[in-house]
Amino acid sequence: MQIFTLPTGEGVYRYQKSIVIPFNGKKKVLSTAHLNGGYSEELKAVFNHDATLGAGMACKLRAETYQEHMKIITEELGLDSGDTAGITTAASMENVAIKTAAYEGLSATAIVTGGIEVNGGRVGDPATWYEVNGKHQEVKQGTINIILYIDGNMPPETLTRALVTCTEAKTAAIQELMLGSMYSRGLATGSGTDGTILIANGEAPDYYQFAGKHSKLGELIGLAVKSAVKEALFLQTGASPKQQFSILRRMQRFGIKLDTIWDQFKTVNDLGKPEFVCLLEKLDKEPELVVLSSLYVHLLDQLDWDLINMEQTAAEAGQILKRMNPKLAAFNGTDLQGVTKDGFIEAMTQKMTGCLVGLLEERICIG
Repeated sequence: MQIFTLPTGEGVYRYQKSIVIPFNGKKKVLSTAHLNGGYSEELKAVFNHDATLGAGMACKLRAETYQEHMKIITEELGLDSGDTAGITTAASMENVAIKTAAYEGLSATAIVTGGIEVNGGRVGDPATWYEVNGKHQEVKQGTINIILYIDGNMPPETLTRALVTCTEAKTAAIQELMLGSMYSRGLATGSGTDGTILIANGEAPDYYQFAGKHSKLGELIGLAVKSAVKEALFLQTGASPKQQFSILRRMQRFGIKLDTIWDQFKTVNDLGKPEFVCLLEKLDKEPELVVLSSLYVHLLDQLDWDLINMEQTAAEAGQILKRMNPKLAAFNGTDLQGVTKDGFIEAMTQKMTGCLVGLLEERICIG
């Protein structure tokens, strides 16, 4: 079925777990596709494909190489594998987000699917696989795939700059949701398998040479991509400001999760886990506590980024914990003698966990 019409009149179609855009004229395409990827002016179509075998099932190669795998998918979609570029994902095409930003005769349309709850990472995180000569191990599901259609003509270098702007917009969307990496305690900047296809209208009458943040084209790319990425993440995984307004979601990248709190809580209280979970869910959304835990997390982030030192972090973290739980009035920070940054953050994490356990115990007494 056709789900959208681009400003040039071309249709965006959804069928066979794919989003497909057949071209009706000359296009300049820059993509991360493994089949016909890179820069090309010869392509006739592009697509984004849900490669899972079924809901909740993994993606698996259907041939010995990824290129052959993509040829199979391309031909099943009724497209020519010689002049088509495609990218794949574990996200459902039913959850696609499409956003257009326009100014006078120029427009940028972002067509995005995404989910990084399993595979989100921060650039520079420890890698999960090593590839050489085309051989590598299977990776986790989770991808933000972007098709960005620009109704304007431009040289290859401008399209390449547009890719940089597009990537910045994707990362900005993730950071504004404070989504954490699955591989470190940092905020995610994307997933390890993100794919991008940029398309410029090679027959447009207007020609553009700049796509950075100072240019109107760069602004439109940022607006369309950031908005579409946020909507796609919401549709696929529920990621949103409302969902993120949670102590656990703010703290989980530092190892503070339901089970870690339960492990400490059950050693000092005989309450059953069902009752514990109900108590924690209420505590988790209390506005003042969410705000304070967010400030606590940001202190740890700034320490990781070397913007503040451990002494400063300990002092301010102590004040936050005292506001969360007045019984911590005797908090004196952490003995910093010979402590590494990692050890210090682990100690701060334990103090926050203890604070939450104490608040839960208070709820039991009050109840």
